[in-house]
Amino acid sequence: MPVLDGQSRLPPSADGSSFTSQGATNAAAVILWAKHRKHPYVSSSRILGIESSCDETAAAVVADGSRILSSVVSSQIATHAKYGGVVPELASREHLRAIVPAVRLALEQADTRMEELGAIAVTQGPGLVGSLLVGMTYAKALAFVHRLPLIAVNHIEGHIHAVISQHSSGDPCIEYPALALVVSGGHTHLYEVREGFRYRLLGRTRDDAAGEAFDKVAKLLGFGYPGGPIIDALAPHGDPEAVRFTLAKMKGNALDFSFSGIKTAVLRWVEAHGMSAEITARRELLAAVHRPSVDEWLRVTPRATLDLLASFQATVIEELLKRAAASAEEIGARSLIVSGGVACNSGLRIAAESAALAYPVFFPEPGLSTDNAAMIAAAAFPKFLRGEFADATLKADANLALA
Repeated sequence: MPVLDGQSRLPPSADGSSFTSQGATNAAAVILWAKHRKHPYVSSSRILGIESSCDETAAAVVADGSRILSSVVSSQIATHAKYGGVVPELASREHLRAIVPAVRLALEQADTRMEELGAIAVTQGPGLVGSLLVGMTYAKALAFVHRLPLIAVNHIEGHIHAVISQHSSGDPCIEYPALALVVSGGHTHLYEVREGFRYRLLGRTRDDAAGEAFDKVAKLLGFGYPGGPIIDALAPHGDPEAVRFTLAKMKGNALDFSFSGIKTAVLRWVEAHGMSAEITARRELLAAVHRPSVDEWLRVTPRATLDLLASFQATVIEELLKRAAASAEEIGARSLIVSGGVACNSGLRIAAESAALAYPVFFPEPGLSTDNAAMIAAAAFPKFLRGEFADATLKADANLALA
């Protein structure tokens, strides 16, 4: 997947002003939009997807809902790493710098002109509202100028379609009803997925998302941000049974998740084992080396800490798969879909594929696990076929629910 450096396009704003944008919402604008747009049943099946819900600016062109012609992602990791997490104001500014080059490159790599598109799809939510506004405003402008239908997509549905679009045929293929486990830095949800892409929420985290717990534990231990990939790389070097963590016991909906308890347990373990010296050593390594290798991390990480990391990861994976299995049994699932950034975790993939479940497990390709625009274009295709288009009143929704 092509990756752009989101730090090298435009100089930062001199006045430090924040980005705000607001689409037209009056009746006259809606009428103008409708008259200006092409007939909804256009012939081209190519959809330009735009994703800007958090800290990655992405654009992609997808044909027929599954054939990825291009997928471009401009990452902001270098911008936010120094702060230990995503800073919403900075994310919005970086989207402003990256959105136009990302879309241009996606069209160029797909060998597609704007007039060859059938529609433009954009993430409406959930996400950071300032970030969402950048992508949505640009998508609206493109749709209006080029007289193309605009399709609003739920970011979580996009993650589900990152898998569905790649496994809708072949052997094995996804059969319904399916269970979708969407797990990332911002989301940990369980959905029932039925034919026609109808969704029912079965469970969700009540506090931290699983990916967020990975990042916070890594930051606590001096590994920096984002921490999930580092923990995943180091966990095989430790004993996953060395540190015993208590699994969360949920009152009410037993299919809900909670990761705040294990995060606090790691904090207490760190406090009890006097780890300040090694944490300082890792922070110094991170300050001296932009992206330390696994060997470099191992040199400043004692065996006891590796055991802690392995045990933490194993417990989070157990929590995820335990509730996924219970949910699948409840709905009689014939397939399990695992998507989102944490779907890249090698420990999760190995555990899911070796669990001898009664149904096949489907993961996205690594490049489609983290935020990308190909999944947004793919999720838009069924709406495109149904003629479900948005107008100029479309607004970003930071808390948009899928079901």
